[in-house]
Parts: sequence; structure tokens; C-alpha cells
Amino acid sequence: MCSEITNKDKKEWQNFVSSKEKLTNKDDSTLDQIFKKITKKIDLHGYSLEDANKIMKQFIKDSFQKNVNKIIVITGKGLHSKNEKDPYVSKDLSILKYSVPEYIESNPILMKKIINITDANIEDGGSGAFYIYLKKNR
Repeated sequence: MCSEITNKDKKEWQNFVSSKEKLTNKDDSTLDQIFKKITKKIDLHGYSLEDANKIMKQFIKDSFQKNVNKIIVITGKGLHSKNEKDPYVSKDLSILKYSVPEYIESNPILMKKIINITDANIEDGGSGAFYIYLKKNR
């Protein structure tokens, strides 16, 4: 191994340092950076819980078949839901926001197609949305 730095190495280093090019941090790769290939979005505003669950079941199956990597599911925050009329439903929790992910996680057939379910970033709906990261269809 050579311990001396050549002029060529010095020049390349100076060019690199003076350039504004940024290197990607491979140690800091998130699921979003890995799965930016194919993303689909679905908005469940206005659906009943039963309809939303049926739609999500089919949407996940279709997306998996089409090799979609990431699904953005918009449920809303439940601010305008009519759950106040039902004494058996929590007034603090929106119906779709918590129930749809719970339905998906309790379905073993769907979970075989899913890597992870996480909260959405603010630009994709924040607390009124979540992400589903799908496995590759082989």
C-alpha cells in the first residue's frame, strides 16, 4: 500500500471539496427512500367502515399484483364523522383512522403482502393518513 498522496489524488480531492455535489447517506436510508418507485394513493373520506375495509382489501390485493411499493391511505382525522350520534362509539377516536389499519393487521392474508404500516408524513396527510409498504410480488 502506498502511503504517499499523488498529485492526481490531491486534485481530485480539491475538486470534490469545492463542488456542491452532495453524497447520499447510505446509513440513513428510510423506507420512503427505498420505496419511491411505485406509489398509489387512496382516499377513504365518506366511506362507512364496512365499505372502507372492503375497498382496502381489494386495493391492497390489486396494488400487490401490480408491484406497487407504497400505498398512501387517507382516512381523515374523523373531525366530521357522525359517530357522536352513536353512544357505543368513542367520541375521541375517529372510525376509519384507527379501525382500517386494525382490520388490515388482523387479516393474515393481507399481512403476507405487507412489510410495514406506518404513520404518514405531514405532506401526505399527517395524522389523517398512513402508509402501507408492500412486499414484492414474486
